[in-house]
Amino acid sequence: MIVDPRLTPVRDGIASRTLEGITPAEVYLEPRAMVCVTPATAIRATPDASGEQVDQLLFGETFSSVEQDGLFLWGQAGRDGYVGFVAMEDLAAEGAPPTHRISALRTYAFEAPSIKTRARGPYSLGSLVRVTETEGRLSHVDRAGWIATGHLAPIGLAFESDAAAVAERFLGAPYLWGGRESLGLDCSGLVQQSRFACGQACPRDTDMQAATGHDVSAEDLRRGDLVFWRGHVAMMLDASRIIHANAWHMAVAIEPLAEAIARIGEPAALRRV
Repeated sequence: MIVDPRLTPVRDGIASRTLEGITPAEVYLEPRAMVCVTPATAIRATPDASGEQVDQLLFGETFSSVEQDGLFLWGQAGRDGYVGFVAMEDLAAEGAPPTHRISALRTYAFEAPSIKTRARGPYSLGSLVRVTETEGRLSHVDRAGWIATGHLAPIGLAFESDAAAVAERFLGAPYLWGGRESLGLDCSGLVQQSRFACGQACPRDTDMQAATGHDVSAEDLRRGDLVFWRGHVAMMLDASRIIHANAWHMAVAIEPLAEAIARIGEPAALRRV
């Protein structure tokens, strides 16, 4: 059986108990249900602060911790299944389930039910929160503070209908390898966040995303379709323009597909989800 280490919590003979009888290992450890309690934190390839960021957890997203390694916990993200190391200080034991998600591109949490009090954040689109009470135009969120009620949407309701429109809200955000937050993200992170906002499941990396949906022809490209190169993805805004987080502009940018092809080369795949 071919094991993708990005999505399979097994290393050095140790595996999550969830893989017992599925993936060979010397020891199976019971995963602990954790949750991200900071606006965003890195999932790293190695257990150190300088390790490569391969993904991110946003506030309220779950993480199954399998093993501690120094100041890091090794395990698997609940939302997209990515495996890696997360700083212990950014995680806490999972509590009551979320009731809402952040529907604004980014927002702040205030210390008290007043916008004049100390703020924490910003919290990014798609973060998962539990609302405990509402006062005026602010709602109290566990482990964060008071957030503008208008920046929240109930879990399972009020999804966006246009992934490309969500992507456009990130226009100008800096390029960040492994990023998924509103302050910085990479090409597949932009696609993933845009689809999550529409209530759609979406894997993390470009090769995983290229395996979803079905092929379309260049003549049939339309808004929301995905254009893939080796290690890169863009989303169509219409029949001729794309939006993508890319290292050429070092930001989320809009440009003609023809210009991107002239610079990058012919696409490897055109897909419609």
